[in-house]
Amino acid sequence: MTMPLLARPLGLRAADLRDPAECARLDDYARAHPLGTPFHLSGWGRAVAAGCRQRAHCLVAERADGSLAGLLPLTEIRSFLFGRALVSSGFGVGGGILAENEAAATALAQAGWALAERLGCPTMELRGGAAPGQGWTLDDETYLGFVRPLAASDDAELAAIPRKHRAEVRKGLAGELEVASGGRDLLATHYPVYAESVRNLGTPVFPRALFGEVMQAFGADCDIVAVSHQGAVVAAVLNLYMNGTVYPYWGGGTQAARGLRANERLYFALMCHARQRGCTRFDFGRSKAGTGPAAYKKNWGFEPRPLAYYKRTADGMPARDVNPLSPRYQARIAAWKKMPRWAAMLVGPVIARGLG
Repeated sequence: MTMPLLARPLGLRAADLRDPAECARLDDYARAHPLGTPFHLSGWGRAVAAGCRQRAHCLVAERADGSLAGLLPLTEIRSFLFGRALVSSGFGVGGGILAENEAAATALAQAGWALAERLGCPTMELRGGAAPGQGWTLDDETYLGFVRPLAASDDAELAAIPRKHRAEVRKGLAGELEVASGGRDLLATHYPVYAESVRNLGTPVFPRALFGEVMQAFGADCDIVAVSHQGAVVAAVLNLYMNGTVYPYWGGGTQAARGLRANERLYFALMCHARQRGCTRFDFGRSKAGTGPAAYKKNWGFEPRPLAYYKRTADGMPARDVNPLSPRYQARIAAWKKMPRWAAMLVGPVIARGLG
């Protein structure tokens, strides 16, 4: 009697991320999987490793005929402040296990934890993906995701925004603001604006090298949209594109942006820009439940949905805590907000590359 295909034994191994053919095969699988995100692509893992001085891994599950039954991209994070962890995916808001069935997902989760133990990482985090099985803690209360379809035209896009916030967008459209889009040529103006924005939130800024590596890895599937006022960039966002979805990822604005409604102009312009690129969905990323950023995205007409994250910690070890809402970080965040931007850009990357 012939056993069903899904019941055949699976082979598990580490992928060779130095092999372009292997990476292309993994990327094809990630793009075809319904849960695939840009953070599952091999280029993301390599860019994070190069830009943040961490290590990239990827585990694959294969059937007897060599076809893929699942994959698990991982970033090995080592930090003198935040400890060691194996994360899927490092510096991403998505990741986790992509698998054809529960057996493959469980096997990959077990192999991932075994790898974490070998690497001396007491914590492993899965940001989305398939459920890993027993032994993991589910967190579906901390983060919310915001995704909706793009409208068929600029006018329809404007009409899709709830009335109160639509008035704010109209103010941005009526203002003396200019919009530009481009590639790495805009990184020099994007990065200081982003750094100021996250400094104002009390968060260490990521290394500029990370942004450059991501743009290099994604090529035409990554760009920057920027809004200027009187010749100076006041708001900008770095975007990823995959399977008809735009992911505005690293963005921010200066202190002047709020009064100018530059952020409203920025994200509306991005919606129109993405549609012109052939996109049909807008993924506004994640925000912590009950925070201002979550409320802001809802004001745009996005309905929040809980994101499922999974964590496993070695027996007797404390769970890694990098949540900025944690009470242990409040004094540091208050001090960080007062730091000059130049100092935040100098010190921040040293700290942030260990956040993962």
